[in-house]
Amino acid sequence: MTANYSVLIIGYIFGFYMAWNIGANDVANSMASAVGAKAITIRQAVFIAGILNVVGATFIGSHVTNTIRKGIVSTQVLSDPHLALLGAFSALLAAALWISFATWKSLPVSTTHSIVGAMIGFGIMAGGFSVINWGKLGAVVLSWVISPVFSLVIAFLIFKLIVRVILSKKDAFARGLALSPFFIGIALFVVILSFVFKTPLGKTLALSMFEALLTALILAVMGGLAGAAILKRFVGRDAENGVEEIFRRIQIGTSCYVALAQGANDVANAVGPLAVIYFIVTTGSVGATVPVPLFLLLFGGLGIAFGIAMAGYRVMDTIGHKITTLTNTRGFSVDFSAATTVLLASKLGLPVSTTHAAVGGVMGVGLAHGFEAVNFKIILQIMLYWVLTVPAAALTSMVLFLILQYVL
Repeated sequence: MTANYSVLIIGYIFGFYMAWNIGANDVANSMASAVGAKAITIRQAVFIAGILNVVGATFIGSHVTNTIRKGIVSTQVLSDPHLALLGAFSALLAAALWISFATWKSLPVSTTHSIVGAMIGFGIMAGGFSVINWGKLGAVVLSWVISPVFSLVIAFLIFKLIVRVILSKKDAFARGLALSPFFIGIALFVVILSFVFKTPLGKTLALSMFEALLTALILAVMGGLAGAAILKRFVGRDAENGVEEIFRRIQIGTSCYVALAQGANDVANAVGPLAVIYFIVTTGSVGATVPVPLFLLLFGGLGIAFGIAMAGYRVMDTIGHKITTLTNTRGFSVDFSAATTVLLASKLGLPVSTTHAAVGGVMGVGLAHGFEAVNFKIILQIMLYWVLTVPAAALTSMVLFLILQYVL
């Protein structure tokens, strides 16, 4: 019994370490463009993202997790609880180590793809190459192209629209205020639909497509009008920076949504394998899905918050400052494009990464000012790490599996 609980304690340590890494690397998805555009400071970003990730993970995160993330490995390899335990430990630590390395290099990688790669490594060691769903892996590879390209195009078009209808006009501030209900409305429309379709809590509501679209449209119109009225009251007239101030307020809202959704969605990458370990230790068996107790979701959320506070600034600096120069109008375009990309692609059944979408969005607004406005050296570095994520996590997981066989 003591040995079992020692295993569980090690599981908690590995799970917390993975959650810490998710916070450190993925906070850039929600807050980098806001920090880069000076909508908020790094300290404010850390505080806001930390709280919202804990709330998202605890109250919106899923209370049931699939034993195998993304269906990448056949569940037949989990018929032996001891094998499943080895797999959960190997996957957790391998994914966490890769994300740690990427964060140390200040480069954004997909935490979901890291856990997928780690599960592939475990699957090969436990059941051979035949248990891997290579079609699913092909879809993951496709997402390296789909996510950034979708987001790049949307961000480019949205920013060009803002330039055309607001920034290029004689009285840009007045135009910005007049059109603010539209921009607030489209942002809210995407946020509400994303919440309904992309968060575990939203999925439990089980709204039909028509109900979701109607709800989002009504709330977006109401929110757009209410937001515009608030902006007119509180945003002071400033001929030079008035438009940026309008979009600064909107951008803070979109960044907060992404942080909340991040906690709800990404906590599963840490507490999913931990829940498998907890379930095996406490019951001695495991199924295709396992329940995730509320305290594990809170535990994962706190781990994410600690990672954000201690190391989130590294990747935020890369996305927010090193790719291109960001303003509030550009930052809004980045947030909107990333959220829209993830929403559209998920409804089309395409695999996407919020990390990849965020980087694509930043590239899009940079390219709106020409190729010279984008630092392609850092882009190539980031893309190299995206490609390395799955094989690096898989190989690390295979080595850890061999070591853990003699330990556990």
